[in-house]
Amino acid sequence: MSSTEKFDFNPAQRETLLWLARESIERGLHGERARISAIHYDGVLGENGASFVTLNQSGNLRGCIGSLEARQPLVVDVSSNARSAAFRDPRFAPVTARDLPQLDIHISVLTPATPMSFHSEADLIEQLQPGVDGLILSLGMQRGTFLPSVWESLPDAREFLQQLKRKAGLPVDFWSTDVQVDRYSTVSISR
Repeated sequence: MSSTEKFDFNPAQRETLLWLARESIERGLHGERARISAIHYDGVLGENGASFVTLNQSGNLRGCIGSLEARQPLVVDVSSNARSAAFRDPRFAPVTARDLPQLDIHISVLTPATPMSFHSEADLIEQLQPGVDGLILSLGMQRGTFLPSVWESLPDAREFLQQLKRKAGLPVDFWSTDVQVDRYSTVSISR
């Protein structure tokens, strides 16, 4: 079974996740929380899952929040991350009712991350699969992740890794044998 086969969402499941994300944002505009109970959702939707919800407005990033580990049912994770992307991403002002019709919602469901084994930075770069790999780079308390979709704006593996180090709070030319990198893939859901 491929790493994304478990997440072979049918069209109805995809629509449900997109609806839950938008509903969570709409309720948030009124100061309400979406009440999601996983027992009402079958299959993978009710199982623990990790997701990122990315909001775009007129083609520009408007918010992106997510989970790297599956700690709650996927429907709850998507709903929670949609609300956080809309109202808690510190890079942006909270979404307003005026913004809502213009928002494009993109959901990335993550496969479990697996540690990569490499003996040097060059070896790590050689192993990367542009357009496929999402990465989590860690060194002590410093940590950063890029979803596979980031390859669209950073298609060069060396630059991808450099910018991921920067996101983790490290210099782009930094390297240490203590660096840990985990790899994951995603299933993308959007309209």
